[in-house]
Amino acid sequence: MRLLIITYGTEGDSRPLAALGCALMRAGHDVHLLADADTLDTAHSLGVPATALAGDIRGTLSGMTAMRQIERALIRIVEARTPEWMRQAMVLGAGCDAVIVSGLTAFVGLSVAEALGVPAIGAMMIPISPTAAFASPLLPLRLPRVLNRGSHAFVNHMVWRTFRATTNRGRVAIGLPPRTALWTAHPVLYGVSPALLPDVDDWPGNAIACGQWVPPSQDWTPPAALVDWIEAGPPPVYAGFGSMSGFDAPRVRAALLEAVGDRRVLFNPGWSGIDTTGLPDTIHVVGSVPHDWLLPRCALAIHHGGSGTTHSACRAGIPSVVLPFAGDQPFWAGRLRALGIADRVLSGRRPSASALRAAVGFAGRPETRARAAALGRVIQAEGGCATAVAWIERFVEGGTGAPGAAE
Repeated sequence: MRLLIITYGTEGDSRPLAALGCALMRAGHDVHLLADADTLDTAHSLGVPATALAGDIRGTLSGMTAMRQIERALIRIVEARTPEWMRQAMVLGAGCDAVIVSGLTAFVGLSVAEALGVPAIGAMMIPISPTAAFASPLLPLRLPRVLNRGSHAFVNHMVWRTFRATTNRGRVAIGLPPRTALWTAHPVLYGVSPALLPDVDDWPGNAIACGQWVPPSQDWTPPAALVDWIEAGPPPVYAGFGSMSGFDAPRVRAALLEAVGDRRVLFNPGWSGIDTTGLPDTIHVVGSVPHDWLLPRCALAIHHGGSGTTHSACRAGIPSVVLPFAGDQPFWAGRLRALGIADRVLSGRRPSASALRAAVGFAGRPETRARAAALGRVIQAEGGCATAVAWIERFVEGGTGAPGAAE
């Protein structure tokens, strides 16, 4: 098979798709990934053919200090780039057997698949298929169970309304008619662990929670200074906020320092803009380090609650302290609390040092650590990429993915 994978977002959006692409290649298939240039390091390291989509998400978001600013900026990126992204995808997707669509380019990929006459397959890290088990992760409030299913439809249609006009401009640019209705019939694979979701017994058969899409272990040699620091004392706390920006960085820094006290901390500032000067000697600043190497060597992880970091901490068998900022992050924080491996859902926008300190204390309890270790063993046994590859092969090669399946 020849498969085009398209996504747009941060590193957390492209890394799992690079892992899936690598698994597909190892199964004998040809793959090409389209994503933002600044998020393709994993694809390059895995040897997954990749092309940068037009745009610069990190440069665009740099310096923004409010989530609302970021949300508007992301919408503007999609509005400005959709026709160009569709043209890029049409060229690179010529002759492919299916298009795997994700992130901010989902409507782009669905349209390109239609134009190429091939099936589309959703690949998501946020569970957006309607269910009564939980409300839409993109809705920042809890609802009575009776409203959960409707909340998914509401949010998904609001996203479609936001991007409908720009999607249709792009469709016209590649020779398609404008579209009025949201796509609902295409299959969706989720790179999420079933163990992190409530029991979902009402998803359609073409919505599959595969397990986390994790890159295969690579020949990576950690810096000697990092190994020496880790081995010089008890397992440290990991603290990092991934690709998050647009929050009160000085306030988060102050709360974090007060909460961890004299604990040893490995701190990865990521895109956060948090000042790393003048930190105490107990804090060791690191750059990008593979989670599968680093997190099992830590006692707990303080993070933003993104799907990727949440899964990686759980896979490592360690508790989490989650400071959610936006999007699906409160959902994952709530799931970890329900599973007993994180304390109350905190606020990343208005962090409280006392609440953060209490959450760190909860994470250190023996019963919390035992629950986290047990969950880690479950997630480690999942074969997320293998499950997705087998499903894609059956769907495309078995002929169930005929053109028009995404209508």
